[in-house]
Amino acid sequence: MDALSGDEVRRLRARAQGLHGDGGGRTVADTALLAGGLQAQDAKACRLQVRARSTGLTAPDVDAACAGRPPSVVRTWLMRGTLHAVAAEDVRWLTALLGPRAADAYWGRRARLGLDEDLCARALTALERVLPGQALGRDVLVARLAGEGVVVDPGGQAPAHLLLYAAAHGVVCRGPEAEGDAATYVLADEWLDGVAGPDLSGDAAQAELAVRHAASYGPVSAADLARWAGIPLGAARRGQAAAGERLTEVAGPDGPLLVASARTGTAALPPRGAVRLTGHFDPYLLGYRDRDLMLPPAVAGRIATGGGFLMPCVLRDGAVVATWRHERRPSGLTVRVEPLGAEPDRALPDAALPDAIDAEVADLGRFLGLPARWEWASGR
Repeated sequence: MDALSGDEVRRLRARAQGLHGDGGGRTVADTALLAGGLQAQDAKACRLQVRARSTGLTAPDVDAACAGRPPSVVRTWLMRGTLHAVAAEDVRWLTALLGPRAADAYWGRRARLGLDEDLCARALTALERVLPGQALGRDVLVARLAGEGVVVDPGGQAPAHLLLYAAAHGVVCRGPEAEGDAATYVLADEWLDGVAGPDLSGDAAQAELAVRHAASYGPVSAADLARWAGIPLGAARRGQAAAGERLTEVAGPDGPLLVASARTGTAALPPRGAVRLTGHFDPYLLGYRDRDLMLPPAVAGRIATGGGFLMPCVLRDGAVVATWRHERRPSGLTVRVEPLGAEPDRALPDAALPDAIDAEVADLGRFLGLPARWEWASGR
């Protein structure tokens, strides 16, 4: 079999992410599964991740999926110890697999914040006393914990790290957004009451994680899985080996890569011409050890600006070709698109791109319930 070109790998990866082709019929939970988990540290950005991977859903649909009883999507700290939105049925096994590593990764930071092991252990039992039957914001929750003898500095980072620790131990997760997208927290067992999920542990859980990653990001390497999940390279290799025939090897531009056997093949490559507008923190660029195939190194600093921050992108066939930003005005939404390039007045992309951006901006407006228009940031 001939090796895949870089262009073919990009198109396969975009399709695996749900960013290439029709997203009709997908639910919010479906989009979370397609992405292998949505980045959820910013509620507005998380909503836009759903839009880019679906057809017909709206921003309120995302909120409803996270607030239902039971919810279909739940936000908690998983891959790389960061906040993700995943299908509700996957929360328990993913937390059991990745939670301990997330907790261990921040032990030094907790210690510097005065969160010793005794305080953290007492906090877990205190949370089970103060949270039943309700969703509480962080400030209220910190005050309730203080009433139970678990005192932390409410003005610093200690509350955030304590709640991450509790989520990593499966005690809490995020609840519905409060007014202004303020976070709330709930007891995980209560929030997941009535939600059935796979009973996975050990090698079976590691294998499932490897298959999920390949299904959402493939073609991939073991190093890609390690970077995405926040696990050692050896653990990533063992997970892929345990997956057996559920993963298929293909020839990539620089060596063998893996795809999920049940979802992604190379017999029918996605057609060219797919354009998507992805928002801040979109997971598409987070599934790999490096993203040179999708984002040229010469302009990567304009997209990945440091501290895990990713700028909104215009993708064409899985390649980043421009950045965009938007402003809300009384008249509606104004989107400004700036092509990537070394010079600000570089030639604009080919004539087919504006029509595709037209459609994406119109859909962005539909999703947010606002009139929307766009222009080139250069004023052309």
